[in-house]
Parts: sequence; C-alpha cells; structure tokens
Amino acid sequence: MTLSTPPIADTRPHQVTAHGVTIDDPWAWLKDPNYPDVGDKQVLAYLEAENAYFEAAMTPHRPLVDRLYEEMKARIKEDESSVPQKDGDWLYWTAFETGGQYRKWWRRPVAGGADELLLDEPALAEGKEYFRLGAFAVSNDGTKLAYAIDDNGSERFTIHVKDLATGALLPHTIPGMLSDIVWTADDSGFLYGLANKEWRTDNARLHRLGIDPAEDVELFHEDDEGYRVAVSETSDRRWIIIATGDHVTSEVRLYPADNPLAEPILVAPRQPGREYDVETHGDTLFIHTNDVNPMWRLVTAPISAPGEWTELIGPSAHFYMTGVECYRDFFIVEGREDGLDQVAVHRYDAPTVAERIAFPEASYAAGLGDNPEYDQTVLRIGYESMVTPGTVYDYDTATRTLTTLKVQEIPSGYDAAKYRTERLHIIARDGTQVPVSIVYPADFPKDGSRPLFLYAYGAYGHAIPPGFSTGRLSLLDRGFAYAIAHIRGGDDLGQQWYHDGKLDKRTNTFNDFVDVARGLIDGGWTSAGRIAIAGRSAGGELMGAVVNSDPELWGAVIADVPFVDVLNTMMDDSLPLTPGEWPEWGNPITDPAAFQLIRSYSPYDNVRAQDYPPLFISGGLNDPRVTYWEPAKWAAKLRATKTDSNILLLKTNMGAGHGGKSGRFESLREAAEEHAFVLWQLGVEA
Repeated sequence: MTLSTPPIADTRPHQVTAHGVTIDDPWAWLKDPNYPDVGDKQVLAYLEAENAYFEAAMTPHRPLVDRLYEEMKARIKEDESSVPQKDGDWLYWTAFETGGQYRKWWRRPVAGGADELLLDEPALAEGKEYFRLGAFAVSNDGTKLAYAIDDNGSERFTIHVKDLATGALLPHTIPGMLSDIVWTADDSGFLYGLANKEWRTDNARLHRLGIDPAEDVELFHEDDEGYRVAVSETSDRRWIIIATGDHVTSEVRLYPADNPLAEPILVAPRQPGREYDVETHGDTLFIHTNDVNPMWRLVTAPISAPGEWTELIGPSAHFYMTGVECYRDFFIVEGREDGLDQVAVHRYDAPTVAERIAFPEASYAAGLGDNPEYDQTVLRIGYESMVTPGTVYDYDTATRTLTTLKVQEIPSGYDAAKYRTERLHIIARDGTQVPVSIVYPADFPKDGSRPLFLYAYGAYGHAIPPGFSTGRLSLLDRGFAYAIAHIRGGDDLGQQWYHDGKLDKRTNTFNDFVDVARGLIDGGWTSAGRIAIAGRSAGGELMGAVVNSDPELWGAVIADVPFVDVLNTMMDDSLPLTPGEWPEWGNPITDPAAFQLIRSYSPYDNVRAQDYPPLFISGGLNDPRVTYWEPAKWAAKLRATKTDSNILLLKTNMGAGHGGKSGRFESLREAAEEHAFVLWQLGVEA
C-alpha cells in the first residue's frame, strides 16, 4: 500500500428514525453485531487496512519516533520504586526493574527482616499482548492477597487469591469482576462486584474463602440500569461501604466489617441530584455532600440516626470541597480554592479551623497520597507543578512541617530554570473567564511565531491538574509552549463549572476551548495553524467538535479513543455505558430536545465538506468505554467527505482497550508516535 491510497470504507444503506427525523448512517456496518466478540471479516479487514496505511505513513518518520522514544525513556528512572509506607506490621512499596514494563509489589516487616515479593506483574504479563492489574488488597492479618487482572483490555477482571505464607494460589478464581476488593474484618472473605452482560456493576457480593464463587452471597443489587455499585471501606475499617449512583445521585449503605451479613445502615435514601459520600469517626458519620450547594459542604450525623444531618463546615464561594477523610485525631478536607489544590487538617475539638498545608508555588497540583492507617500522625502528600517533578512529602501534623521524601528523578537531567509557568485567564465569548495553565521555554518569544500544544478534557467533572510531564519536555525543548485549558465540563473551579459544560450547556465546553485558542493567539503565544491539540475519550469528542467548527485554527490533531458517535451511542441503550451516561449528555431516546442538541454537536453527525487539519485518530478493539467503531466510522466519514489533502491516520490497537497498550514502555512509544506526528505536521525541526 502506498501513502497515496488510503483505505476507503464501503458504504451500505442504513437509516435510523427518531422523533420524526431520519438519519443516514452508511458506515453503521463497522459495528460488529456480535460485539464484544469482533469476528466480522470485513470489519477486521478494514481496520487492518487502516493500520497498514498508518504504518506506511509513519515509516519515513520512524527515526523521529525512535529519537523521541529514547528521549522519553531516558527521562524515566528504569528501576523506579515508590516510598515504602507502613500498614500494620509491614512496610509496602512497588518497584520496577531495569527494562521492566510492569511493577513488582514488595513488603518487609516493620520490625526488621527480609524483603518479600507479594506480586510479580512481569511474570503474570509474560507472553501477553496486554496486561493490567486492577484491584489489589492484602488481608487485614497480612496473610493473604486478593488481586484482579485483565489480559485483553476489556476491563473484565479475574480475581485470584494468594496465600502469602506459601505463595500458592487458592483454587477458586472469580471472572468478570469490575470493582475494588474489601476484606471482611476476620479475613474469612471479601466483598466485590461483578459486571453484568452489559458491563455494568449492578451488585455487591460476599465471597468466603474455600467456597465455590457460585455460592457467593449478593449483599446488594441495583435495579436502576443507569446506576453503578462500588465497594470500599471507612478509614477505621470498621465499616464496609456499598455505594450506588450515577453521575448526579448517590446512595450509601454501611455494613459492619465484622458481620457483613447484618442489616446494613442506609445513610440517606437517594434523592435525584443529591450526591454524598461517607466517612466515620467513632459513632459519628462525616458526610460530604452537595445537597445545598455545588461547592459541597460537610455535615455530621450519629450512626444511630444517620438522617439527622448537622452542618459542620458550610459551603464557600471560593473553596470547592472535593473530599473528606477521617483519622483518629483529626480529619482532612481536600478541595480547590479558585482552582488551586488545598489540603487542610481539622482537629475534632475545633473542627471549623482549617490548618492549610502551605505549598511553595503559585500554581501546582497536590493531594493526599497513600495513608492506610487510621492512627496516623504523619501524612503522605503528593505534589508537582508544570515545572516541578513529582515530589513525595511527609507532613507532620504536630509540627506542621513538610519533609521531602522523594523527588522524581530524571536520569537524563532536568533544569527547571529553563522553563517558566503561568496561570492565565482568557475571556470566553459569553464573558466567562477560563483558567489556562501554561509552561514554556524561558526564552519563549510571545510574537506568534512559535507552535503551541493545547490540551483539555472538559467532561464528567474531571479536572486536569497543572502537573508535571517528562514526555512534554520533548515539545518544550523544540520551542513549543504547552497549555492546559481548564474548560467548563470539568470541575476545576467547582461543581457548577462542571454543570455549566454538560447537558444543555455542553457547547460551552467546545466554545471555551476555541476561545482559549483564540485568546492565546491574541496574546502572541502562537498563531492560527500553529496549534496542535489533543484530547482523549470525552476529550476526543471535544477534538471532533472543534475540528468541525474551527478547522483553520489547528495544525495537528490527536484524538485518542474519541467519543465521536455521540448520538448513535446515546440512542443505543444496549451498550454498556449508555444508560449511566444520560445524566451527562441527555437521553435522546425519550427527550426530543436532547436528541436535537446532541445531533447539533455530535462530531460524527456534523462532518461536512470542508478542509480539515491533519488528524491522528486511535481506537482499541476491546475498548468497552468508547467502542472501536466510533473512531473507525468517524475516520471513514471524514475520508469520504473532507475537501483537503491533509493526512488522516487511524490506528486501532487490536489487542487493547480504552487505555491503549499496556506496559510503561509500550505506552511511551505510543506517546512518541503522537509527538512525532505533531512535529511532522507543524514542520518543526526534530
């Protein structure tokens, strides 16, 4: 195959009618009717043809990919290990070996003794195209390990239990798991959740060791197909939490960890639009909720009367409370003040007084790390910024001092003085100020001559923190600025910021991104056509929307596992995620207004005859979140419709899912490919 002949997908008559509107979809055949078992030879042949075209197009640029890969790899400490953390009688940590794709999990006795290998991911992954470790839970007495693995990217995990004294696996495995694992207090069993045939976790189950999993007790079942069930535990490990909810409503039950078959405590029945989560301290519930304000508040209630809520810390106009965690002598409130992370210690005898941990920079990302013990006086904290590598601190709650335990090592060298970072505010078309985090070389001229890489997500209330990236340095060192647009749809500035980018306000997300780009151009950071943009999953939907609306702005576009066939997906309630997604996007099956709105912006439905920028699109054959046919259909329609000769590449990982290839070096090589595409298309000397 030559570069001049990209594959052309067949068109086959197919129509969908809803709310009096008939829509032609001639590429609908790319959805294998037997999904998730994809065996249709014509579908596979098309995907393989696109992959072959991708390889042909990238072949001349493989030397650049290799250089970028080696740069990125050289910035990674190959024998990287985490800082050991105490949990009971043991210190736990993870470590890579030089050349290793996957971690090994270790521990040693606090009292002294030999290191003990708990789990060898490289051995488990050997010979597999894909490997991912999911849940990992050591029993309370430290004698057993329950863990779950996925070896094809479908996110259907299998639980194994290991006897840590002998190293032997217990005979029973549990396939089809999709949850965390929580041990009972006596370690005779654990709680978990199974995915149903639609890949929805609608249950929480109790497994007793030595008993056939077919006899496991279902402790809770959720009948609403839009809700998902999760299992966790309180910090004191006295209670096991079974929570259910969708994107806007939640409901929590507490089960005694020493008797999970007892009658549970329902903290508060579900009320549409109310979310809450729960911690405990003694006989008191600490309930973090958005019941009266989207900035959230903290209330308490007696465990004996869980519905009697008393406000402890009220909502604030500038502080967005994101979480609460209880320890024996204090509780922690995390949040963001005007978009910047905050961690505060609160004493039980003066609960409204916030002892904020002071961090050294004006823009950063920080939060609680791994703090497994309830009787904890020193807190593990994680910190980074766009110019500061990842740092692990211990915070002494008595002396209120930070001690640096570890700073991310960059073996090839790193000089923070070579870079600058700022937090900008750009006014969107409706007058809203949108924050932008930006990092750039110290000698960067703001005359519009330089290229810029712009990233955003903008959905599900997921904030993108201004953190550190070693891969990003390959762009900065070639003269790029790198910006993160904190657009509406994320919760960077609070939950209302999220609400203002969802449902009937969804287009704010797309407008914010475009307006940020234009504001950066006006500020001399770059110029039209010199901007590379990237988004993943729902961020890929963002990419699809803005290439339809403002194609002239972008010089290169990376759309990874992009959610672009929004209308068809939201109309298909048999797909794994669809019912649970309606609170985010709207239900076009029952709501004509939602149908029309989604139809107006769905990237696939709005491809039109115009010039498009160069596009690099990726998908995963086993992806249960954004199914492989979404990027495939989008690429096929773009090829048939666009009026330019710019390159369009579609790469489908045939043995992976939503996260792309597994293994730290394989994923690094994929990043190198995308960076090479950007440099190639923007004509930046590599």
